[in-house]
Amino acid sequence: MHSEFDLIIRGGLIADGSGAEPRIADVAINGETIAAVGNIAAHGRHEIDAHGKLVTPGFVDIHTHYDGQVTWENRLVPSSSHGVTTVVMGNCGVGFAPCRPDQRELLIRLMEGVEDIPHPVLVDGLPWTWETYPEYLNYLAGRQYDMDICGYLPHAAVRVYVMGQRGADREPATEADLAAMARIVREAMDAGAMGISTSRTWFHRSSDGHLTPGYQAAETELLTLARELQAAGKGVIELVTDYEDGNAFGMMRRLAEQSGRPLLFSLLEGEYGPMTMEWRALLDQVAAANAEGVSIKAQVLARAIGVILGYELTLNPFCTSETYKELADLPVPERIQRLHQREIRTRILAETTAPNPAIALSRLVRNFGSMFILGDPPNYEQPFEQSIATRAERLGVTPEALAYDLLLENEGRNTLYTTLCNYAGGNLETSLAMMQHPSTVLGLGDGGAHCGTICDGSYPTFMLTYWVRDRRGERLSLPAVVKMLSHDTAQAIGLQDRGLLQPGYRADVNVIDFDHLHLHAPEVTYDLPSGGRRLVQRAEGYAATIVRGEIVYQDGEATGTLPGRLVRGPRTRESKIPAAI
Repeated sequence: MHSEFDLIIRGGLIADGSGAEPRIADVAINGETIAAVGNIAAHGRHEIDAHGKLVTPGFVDIHTHYDGQVTWENRLVPSSSHGVTTVVMGNCGVGFAPCRPDQRELLIRLMEGVEDIPHPVLVDGLPWTWETYPEYLNYLAGRQYDMDICGYLPHAAVRVYVMGQRGADREPATEADLAAMARIVREAMDAGAMGISTSRTWFHRSSDGHLTPGYQAAETELLTLARELQAAGKGVIELVTDYEDGNAFGMMRRLAEQSGRPLLFSLLEGEYGPMTMEWRALLDQVAAANAEGVSIKAQVLARAIGVILGYELTLNPFCTSETYKELADLPVPERIQRLHQREIRTRILAETTAPNPAIALSRLVRNFGSMFILGDPPNYEQPFEQSIATRAERLGVTPEALAYDLLLENEGRNTLYTTLCNYAGGNLETSLAMMQHPSTVLGLGDGGAHCGTICDGSYPTFMLTYWVRDRRGERLSLPAVVKMLSHDTAQAIGLQDRGLLQPGYRADVNVIDFDHLHLHAPEVTYDLPSGGRRLVQRAEGYAATIVRGEIVYQDGEATGTLPGRLVRGPRTRESKIPAAI
């Protein structure tokens, strides 16, 4: 019998990414494109029975740091475990191109410090077959992946490439420097960059403690870069900044207004650094700017920014104590054996600690009042009454002693979870309010980064399981969440060819056993180059993930196909096919 379509997904509950109410329908695919949605009588060369399952567009994650991983790996874990079919890397101004040979170590240490990717992993993993940003993209274009990738041009790399040590030392750029930076932006946009990114927060430091090269760069420098996007007629400005005074938003607005390009920035609720400004007031300013035709959106996360603590991870409550530092370089089994010794325990618990200035997160490792046993399945919304501090008080012990002993459980591989942002009230109401605001977009999962501290690349699964299905308080609707994860993120970055299950759009699709969708606790693996360690988080319930019309994962297992490619620049719909049937 003649097959009219390459693939048909039969009888699923279609949440198409538009925000419309889900409906039972079939999805037909030809090549890389959705051909029809509706009651399809024709046959497909291959078919997926989706009866009783949820069918969504593939998810688009616009805030990742796979810049190194894409050069040595084909499968972008952890994002590929959570229905993500397109990622944008190069966020926060850090990356590996452009880069002269004598600048490689500087950029490695910057990525190691800002994004907690181990130094040996980057030294052994990066092939360095490029110098310029177009050469970097050309290298990636020759590789295959389990999803599509695209990236920003990182400001830190541009500054160091043009200015050398002066750029790393954050000296003011000269007119000649600015002209050279502008040429690099122009070349990058012509080669397929999605825009430019920068960081203006003290929170971002290299592994030797130096602030990122773009920190407090002059507004004229940023505007020089942004105007190259204006000249190209495409591209997004992405940044993270401190709100140390009332001028931060004004600068962001001027960049977007004077360049005519969309701007995305990170928004968090917290106690220091880039989170100190009252976020509600900031969103009011964003809304006012959008009402006046200035395109600005705040990137927000679906839960608290939380740091995972453990004896085999980057941080734990004792990582800056002198005795622990003597053990830190031992193999994990030997380190755990020594930590079990009563004498070592007594010494560590008696020692005072101070934050490591090279590791910004080290200042929160003893925030026992907002530290929890995460559990499996993980519980990301626990009241402060369940914190380590409160548990210790009930048990009549110090929180240090309780944390020390808890971390020794499970052969020393147990972990604790401490909240950094979006948890001032001991709940996720802040995250909910941020997500519901019309001037925000989901992001900040940081897939590919924070290998030993943070594991938030799982947020698409968390959105579906917790915010749609399981939360006891106010929840979000299924069509709204699917729209947030697909259409809205795709539109924010200029990828207008994906994010909807409608004819003419890219055939990136998830088939999900929604009732049995399950998120596991983060776990440690050693599968990076040189045996490097990273946190991953598995999910169950993704019956199929389809990229460019090909099934890349089925029931959580890789099929062996790698249809994902580099996406060069913004995209419009590539074909004109009749409306859904």
